[in-house]
Amino acid sequence: MPISKRAKVIHESRTQKKSHKEQTRRLYANVQAAVEEYDHLFVFAVDNMRNTYLKDVRTEFSDSRLFFGKTKVMAIALGTTPETAYAPNLNRLSPYLTGAVGLLFTSRDPHGVVYSRAGEIPAEDDEPLSHTIEPTLRKLNVPTRLVKGKVMLEMEGDGYQVCKAGEELDSRQSTLLKMFGVAVAEFKVEMKARWEKESGEVVVLEKKETMEVDA
Repeated sequence: MPISKRAKVIHESRTQKKSHKEQTRRLYANVQAAVEEYDHLFVFAVDNMRNTYLKDVRTEFSDSRLFFGKTKVMAIALGTTPETAYAPNLNRLSPYLTGAVGLLFTSRDPHGVVYSRAGEIPAEDDEPLSHTIEPTLRKLNVPTRLVKGKVMLEMEGDGYQVCKAGEELDSRQSTLLKMFGVAVAEFKVEMKARWEKESGEVVVLEKKETMEVDA
């Protein structure tokens, strides 16, 4: 019997379902591969999501890995219990994987040189803060010190917060914002928690560190 040459109808829902499963498997595998590759993992939240600005964040962290996918899949990949954790204590990040959040894997040191624009522009376009400014920063209660002529941030945790959204700025905060050329923005990436591979330590950062991108 001759084979029919009529075009076969393939239901779109079937191909979409297969594609969805492949994307889920790929996200799961890539998250676990990143755990093996990078030293630090941050859980971050995004307010007023804009793909354009998230792309800027990806560009800034081109040496790192950023995931912004299904939170349930990412949580399962990391592990939700001590028994299922892909690495020690990774399950402690699962409570923060709700809502508009993502994962940032990086081997950058959480502390380091203070730049003149405080992360507002890519590092390659920025320059370290002049050592002559360091005494002024200390007078403004910013925990810094000079190391081989470079201004270094020195404090427990993962950053220094100058101000909070919605609060009235005092003269000290206004001076610091002006010094770093920071502008108020709508799009925000807020760090919620951090995990370190070497120690397995989880540090809660929620409502403590915010990175803003000019809108």
